[in-house]
Amino acid sequence: METLANLESFVRSAESGSFSAAARRLSLTPGAISRNVAYLERNLGVQLFQRSTRGLALTESGERFLQSVQGGLDSIQGAIADVMVNAGQPAGMLKVSAPLSFGMEFLLPLMPAFLERYPAVTTDWHFDNRPVDFIADGYDAAFGAGFELPPGMKARELARVHLIAVATPAFLHGKRRPKDPSELAELAGVVMRSADNNRAITWVMRNRSGTEVAAVQKPVMIVNAPDAVCCATLQGLGVGLVAVPHAAPHLESGALERLLPDWHSDVGPISLYFSSQKLLPPKTRAFVDFIIEGLRAQKLAEVLAVKQSTD
Repeated sequence: METLANLESFVRSAESGSFSAAARRLSLTPGAISRNVAYLERNLGVQLFQRSTRGLALTESGERFLQSVQGGLDSIQGAIADVMVNAGQPAGMLKVSAPLSFGMEFLLPLMPAFLERYPAVTTDWHFDNRPVDFIADGYDAAFGAGFELPPGMKARELARVHLIAVATPAFLHGKRRPKDPSELAELAGVVMRSADNNRAITWVMRNRSGTEVAAVQKPVMIVNAPDAVCCATLQGLGVGLVAVPHAAPHLESGALERLLPDWHSDVGPISLYFSSQKLLPPKTRAFVDFIIEGLRAQKLAEVLAVKQSTD
């Protein structure tokens, strides 16, 4: 009978395509993972992986075996979780990734209460606006948008992010106001750069009747962070498409004015990513539950939505 360690080493290596990534996920060494898989191959009498300098690839036998055991492994771990999770106390290092502005504004304010409730947990935060390699980098949880969901992971949508067109009164003085997003091309713009291809992003804006128009801007400055778009727009450099919570206080103070009040851009959801396995470490389960509850109390979905702006 194969040990659970051998089966788990095989399944996690197959999911991540790497002994090293599986080792980080299971808190073992790459050598231990490799040995466990080798023992499994020897006992079965088949080769499960093709190994190369570029990584691992399942053989035909490996593909069949993975399909046979993957669900069973999760069921076994779920049974163990029923016994352990409720008894175990959240503890240890919790590695988390989040976009800088989102993390600073919405997540870090929740941490004093979280750490007071779970004093044995240490949170290791990594702030980055780009999607991370969740498994290879050993994250317990990550926040963001546009992640390629790897096997064994799930995404919990938290809210949708809306952008609105804003500029300073000084910049707009004497200029003709655009009537629809296509006319933004007539004004200087502060534009966001895509992390995927380093090109300026053209957002699509939508009005209340559902009509969609591309907001093609004339860049005077290109930046790589959403909060930088807001900051540069506040300097009077041009029109910026700014996230609602960033723009709201400046609209209230009069530092910014909203253009195209009937239009906004829905840039998609921001989600919480974590393992889909039933056997989550107590620290991860406690963090996920606490964050979801805390953001719901903050009414995050309403805060990020266009209805929070001053129409």
